[in-house]
Amino acid sequence: MSVRERVPSAPVRRPPRRLHFPRPLDAVASFKFKTAVVVGGALLTSSVSFWITAQLAFRYALLVALVVAFVVTWVLAHGMTSPLREMTGAVRRMSDGDYTTRVRATSKDEIGTLATAFNQMAEDLAHEDRYRREVVGNVAHELRTPVAALHAVLENLVDGVRTPDQDTLELALTQTDRLGRLITDLLDLSRVEGGAVRLDHDPIEVQRFAADAVAQCRLRLRQHSGRATDVGFSIDIPAALVVEADEDRLHQVLANLLDNAARHSPPGGVIHVLAHADGDSVVLEVADEGPGVEPAERQRIFERFTRGGSRDGGTGLGLAIAQWVVHLHRGEIAVVDDPRGCRIRIRLPANVTR
Repeated sequence: MSVRERVPSAPVRRPPRRLHFPRPLDAVASFKFKTAVVVGGALLTSSVSFWITAQLAFRYALLVALVVAFVVTWVLAHGMTSPLREMTGAVRRMSDGDYTTRVRATSKDEIGTLATAFNQMAEDLAHEDRYRREVVGNVAHELRTPVAALHAVLENLVDGVRTPDQDTLELALTQTDRLGRLITDLLDLSRVEGGAVRLDHDPIEVQRFAADAVAQCRLRLRQHSGRATDVGFSIDIPAALVVEADEDRLHQVLANLLDNAARHSPPGGVIHVLAHADGDSVVLEVADEGPGVEPAERQRIFERFTRGGSRDGGTGLGLAIAQWVVHLHRGEIAVVDDPRGCRIRIRLPANVTR
């Protein structure tokens, strides 16, 4: 299993330990009470210092009291305001595209809560920035191959190197089909992740549903790769099995699984589609006789732009979309052990009202 390389993420930058000055009031859970402590502490210490230095001239005693009050106020208030200063600096760096800075959130009061929320926001923004860079890089990589192949075909036709025969036109059509699938998958993934997908749950006869999906997969294989006679299909589903789901979205999931199984199946291999009831759930499985998936990669194949060793047209988005759709149905999808090849299991609630 080969996995698309990820854009490396920058390490999280935290304030150096040597710059961490004491925060005496961090344990106090109220900012108002902290303010009262600062004011009271300044008044108390200045009064005590004035009483101690009363034997001096009045102006010197007053000066000492003011200095003491200033020092006490600065020490106590430093811990109250330092998270705000750190957040101000972090926001400035964020405006320049640096999301790695975190603030020290040790205070128990409202400012500490704000600092914790700020760190979480910075983490979310960093994640979104990494995701954006990954998507841009991976989409550019995926688009480059079919565009380059299509450009080469058209350039050969224009230069007269090749004639517009059946094979040449089919090659150009294959590359445009791949571009179309990539664009469709990107739009689907954007809608699903953006929460713009509305599910219409209806009772679905699983046997009929699977037979329709297999028939359409056969047609796609015949049209695009000519492998309809190389790969067989087996359906083992009870006739009375019914699940409540969005048929269009669930068909999208099963179509992706069948297409992946067909790409990884050896010539003469059989793709098995099975389903059965398991308590309040319906289990749907698609198994092929290909090389399978290594245990270490079984979670990663559901990530965006992660593909197997096949390079015959997969976009690396099908399984990511399938996982999102299954999760929208409050179900689970996973790769399970199968000595004959790859087996992907979907578990869906049989009734959405349960």
